[in-house]
Amino acid sequence: MNFLKSLLASMLGTFLAIGLMFVVVIVIVVAVVSSEDEDKEQVSQNSVLHIKLEGAIAERSAEKNIEFNPLSMEAGKKVGLDHFIADLKKAKNDEHIVGIFLEPINVLAAPSTLLDMRRAIEDFRSSGKWVVAYAENYGQPEYYIASAADEVYMYPEGTFDWRGMNAEIMFYKKLFDKLGVEAQVIRGPNNKFKSAVEPFIYDHMSDENRMQLKTFISDIWNVMLDGISHSRGVDAAALNLYADSLTFAKPEAVVEAKLINGLRYRDEVVATLKSKCGIDAADGDDELNLVKMASYHKQKEDDGAGKESVAVVYAVGAIESGEGDDETIGSERIAAALKKAREDAKVKAIVLRVNSPGGSALASDVIWRETELIKQSGKPFYVSMGDYAASGGYYIACSADKIYANSNTITGSIGVFGVIPNMQKFLDEKIGITFDRYETNPHADLVSVYKPLDAAEMKAMQTMIGDIYNDFTGKVAKGRKMTQAQVDSIGQGRVWSGEDAKQIGLVDEIGSLSDCIAAAASAASLTDYQVKELPAMIDPFQKFVEQLSGAQEASVAKELLGEQYMIYKQLKEATQWQGAQARLPFILNIN
Repeated sequence: MNFLKSLLASMLGTFLAIGLMFVVVIVIVVAVVSSEDEDKEQVSQNSVLHIKLEGAIAERSAEKNIEFNPLSMEAGKKVGLDHFIADLKKAKNDEHIVGIFLEPINVLAAPSTLLDMRRAIEDFRSSGKWVVAYAENYGQPEYYIASAADEVYMYPEGTFDWRGMNAEIMFYKKLFDKLGVEAQVIRGPNNKFKSAVEPFIYDHMSDENRMQLKTFISDIWNVMLDGISHSRGVDAAALNLYADSLTFAKPEAVVEAKLINGLRYRDEVVATLKSKCGIDAADGDDELNLVKMASYHKQKEDDGAGKESVAVVYAVGAIESGEGDDETIGSERIAAALKKAREDAKVKAIVLRVNSPGGSALASDVIWRETELIKQSGKPFYVSMGDYAASGGYYIACSADKIYANSNTITGSIGVFGVIPNMQKFLDEKIGITFDRYETNPHADLVSVYKPLDAAEMKAMQTMIGDIYNDFTGKVAKGRKMTQAQVDSIGQGRVWSGEDAKQIGLVDEIGSLSDCIAAAASAASLTDYQVKELPAMIDPFQKFVEQLSGAQEASVAKELLGEQYMIYKQLKEATQWQGAQARLPFILNIN
């Protein structure tokens, strides 16, 4: 009888799983078909490009970038910075597009991405066309983008969040003390700024970390102030004063400060758009031809088939060994993409787009080797830095002919560390588990987490980390044409803003990915060329299957944990560190 119950339960579970899979496949198919139907939306004369920005802004977006949420059973699209910039550039020269209606809603993006989006809006406006921005509420990221528009409006009862920028680091030292866990830390020689390990050994920031944090967060804030000041004609000092005094408790105060043009309901903003298009306000909203950004991207252009090209290889996320995915830099996948670009006769120049806080030193070196082979091939090799290109992210960039970064890119962090937890006390005193062992040699259990390192083992680990740091600084010195002593003086794990990195020689030019691509094309003497993006993005259905199997649980964790997701993410990543790490010295929550 028990066997029969188990069999029936197993069969029922199988049928339910198949049924769930069938429902989900239908949802994805409907989403894809709906996406393809957008192609039919006509871009006629007097059209307005409607850009609704909501949620995370990805570095890249695929042509069929369907994101499926297993909790809500909904499929949607993720906006990519690459499509955003390309579509605004196309709309700038499109005689059918007369303006843009921009609606930023809870935008999740790092400062460098926001800066690139502002640049794209300003470039569009340089054509003489207009941009109108509207939101019910403005946070600082939403307003920073919207402030680049000609006119900025807010819902009459909306909120305007303007209070400055803060960066928070979470520390686990007291938790570890309570649990009886000791974090045994090994850092590169004099890597006093390499503070990724600080949350596990301190309960507050070190003086060095506080100093570097203050420096580059202030740089990022000042870039934001300068952009808004220039766009809105409001002095940066006044913007700081508004933040200090929390001036904008009432929406009317934002209008008085000239940060927005007025308080309007959405239907009133739509009437403004009609007026700009020469449409009578009494006419129905159907007369206003709003073209969705996703639909506009699919309007066919010359695909450049057969042209010579500049290959852009996207390296996005933490660096680890293996294949990786679209949000993780797998050394095998990125090295293969660089090799493919190097061996492609049609590719005349290569740009590596780095948006990474670093990761495994070994995986970084595997990618670095492919960049060296590109240099040997004679093809121009340029690097464009996004939000982050730190530690391992700088490691894979240092051999470039030229490095481009935004002024608020977080880069540098040339340093190495390792962490080996000692859980002996926790297991013995808190749980009651003890270990005994037999070893053929004194240090056969060197990497055991069930005992402390002895003096000889700690010395050996320190030597290994020191050698990796020496190798890292040597490769940077070679790539940047510096002495190793010079690299060490600006290394030691210290983080720099893109602007400061240019001053000390870690970056060559301040500019966007578009600027970098144009420079690489010029170096290859290309005038008529296409941009070839590598590696190919993972198919959305394959991605969904991985989500179902548990290989990508991040979206579910974000949905369940909300603002506390960063705690989960930091602890999870720390448990997965293997070998020496060349990683950004902290995980920041920048607001």
